[in-house]
Amino acid sequence: MSAPLLSVRDLAVSFPSEAGVVDAVRGVSFDLHPGKTLAIVGESGSGKSVTSLAIMGLHPKSARITGSIQYEGRELLGLSDMQMSRIRGKDLSMIFQDPLSSLTPVYTIGDQIIEALQAHDSSLSTRAATARATELLGIVGIPRPQERLRSFPHEFSGGMRQRVVIAIAMANNPRVIIADEPTTALDVTIQAQILDVLDRAQDETGAAVLLITHDMGVVAHSADDVLVMYAGKPVETGAVDEVFENTRMPYSIGLLAAIPRVDERADVPLTPIPGHPPILIALPDACPFAPRCPIAVPECLEGEPPLRSVDGSADHRAACIRLDRTAEGDVYPVPEITTSPIDAVPRDEREVVLNVTNLGREFPLTRGALFKRRIGTVRAVDGVSFDIREGETLAIVGESGSGKSTTLLEIMDMKPQSGTVELAGVDVATVRTGRAERALRRNVQIVFQDPMGALDPRMTVGDILAEPLRTMGYDGDVRARVSELMDLVGLNQAHVERFASAFSGGQRQRIGIARALATNPRLVVLDEPVSALDVSIQAGVINLLEELKARLRLSYLFVAHDLSVVRHIADRVGVMYLGRFVEFGDSDRIFENPRHPYTKALLSAIPVPDPKVERTRDRIVLTGDLPSPAARPEGCPFVTRCPLYQSLTSEADRKRCETVPPVLLLRGPDHADACHFSSATENREVA
Repeated sequence: MSAPLLSVRDLAVSFPSEAGVVDAVRGVSFDLHPGKTLAIVGESGSGKSVTSLAIMGLHPKSARITGSIQYEGRELLGLSDMQMSRIRGKDLSMIFQDPLSSLTPVYTIGDQIIEALQAHDSSLSTRAATARATELLGIVGIPRPQERLRSFPHEFSGGMRQRVVIAIAMANNPRVIIADEPTTALDVTIQAQILDVLDRAQDETGAAVLLITHDMGVVAHSADDVLVMYAGKPVETGAVDEVFENTRMPYSIGLLAAIPRVDERADVPLTPIPGHPPILIALPDACPFAPRCPIAVPECLEGEPPLRSVDGSADHRAACIRLDRTAEGDVYPVPEITTSPIDAVPRDEREVVLNVTNLGREFPLTRGALFKRRIGTVRAVDGVSFDIREGETLAIVGESGSGKSTTLLEIMDMKPQSGTVELAGVDVATVRTGRAERALRRNVQIVFQDPMGALDPRMTVGDILAEPLRTMGYDGDVRARVSELMDLVGLNQAHVERFASAFSGGQRQRIGIARALATNPRLVVLDEPVSALDVSIQAGVINLLEELKARLRLSYLFVAHDLSVVRHIADRVGVMYLGRFVEFGDSDRIFENPRHPYTKALLSAIPVPDPKVERTRDRIVLTGDLPSPAARPEGCPFVTRCPLYQSLTSEADRKRCETVPPVLLLRGPDHADACHFSSATENREVA
């Protein structure tokens, strides 16, 4: 094997704080070879990003960094910022998680790429730099690259901005590209595009890639080697096939067990990792994972275990003294979830909790500062119909801008612009008084995406949970009900006087769920409730939602962009595109036999956390971004991106897609789609 481009040895990074010295990274070592991808994975706070920033020399002066970081044999630690600036962007480049904050809003895209080029080659003329910038935008898949050089960052979508950041990173043909969570904030279809662009960038430059991520599916898709970090140290490392196939560190086993899979039916609950990562201040000399480890023994507290060979392998190593036990399997007990009696009742015999018919929401598109004139209409939601029965979960999925959240808000507002919304048999449009509306609102509550933003930081947990009870005129013992709610969602009743800031992300989301349950609702609306959580915490919240649904006979309206989570939790699924459903029906039928080209693309875009499966899957990578709802195509809304349309040879068939909007047709039991050319076994319009 060739010599490593980047060699890191015993890297340690610490920061001063009021509570003491934070040992964020405590001894990281790895080699990165040309043309290879090393993925570093772990929960938030494990030290992944701190490691990458140390390599780039981007930590503040207050940070204490020891060890060795060598690029092509040259030691980088100890270099001045001016010396590092000659290396950054030329030999080592970095792709940050948030593309919007990585780009300067007052400069055009072209100016920023040209600056990156000329910063390392002062002899490069503006004409040559412009030509290279145009070429780079074309390589990363930006349409009309010469024209888009004059655009500003805010004129690009999130996926296009991330492509621009990748173009800047590869501008000077760097030898090492560090990608820090490059797809975390993106839709799955855009994520698939970005992963392809990263592969293309690696092919174009021959660079080695250091991929920082928490998504094990992305690791399975992109990595050659993987390094799992916990509490600032590597706990398992090796070739990606070996680590996934023969996972041996209990923490790594837990990460994989906590992930729902889009390619498998959810027959058993997810397996969450109990507890929380330790605070990295004055850690004891013991295995840091021991308090959360299901197979820990007293010897685990006698010293921190080093990485040791797994089954005699020189490459696969794990930091655990119980490798003989982990080889046996079944490390984590499978949680038990209550089975609800309602599950045995046929769907058509259950009570309808929510009935939505032909729901629509438009927004005027105006121009002018003082005297505004209407120049168009944005149809955010366009004739959506569905119902939810008792004890059922309906998930609405689709890319950002498809109309999912607007649909939720129209239902929660209880004043639909068009169409009807019936809640527990009551048409919300007929509710006239505030008292009647409050009584109706008891039946529907919402849990938001950002648990911290949804909780008042000035109120204790007790006050947060008591507020809806008092607002709705609860006539029982409020304090007793608050204690009951905390116990229901697995929170310690002794923490009732704590503020939201004292809780972890997963605990805050449990508080949000408890608040939603305060009024004993029939329907809970869940707007991306687990997208902001680490996978281990996410698994616990998903299991909690399943348990509460069974125990309280709840119904859920669930919005998410992660179809792996949807596969695990949903009974029925509605796939939305430009404000309309393009496929709708039973969850298993849609996941196992998707009919609409958009649904097929969504499902194929989600990486599976299994390298062998992931490398043999047929992937459909959509080109372009979601069109603006203000410029909806005349015929099929998906026609501008549809692989099926692009494969049609008949001019009449293509014309039909371009001019005739497809309707949602039932193709089988509880499975409908809106495509002119899906293989139909039964064609009758869905009412």
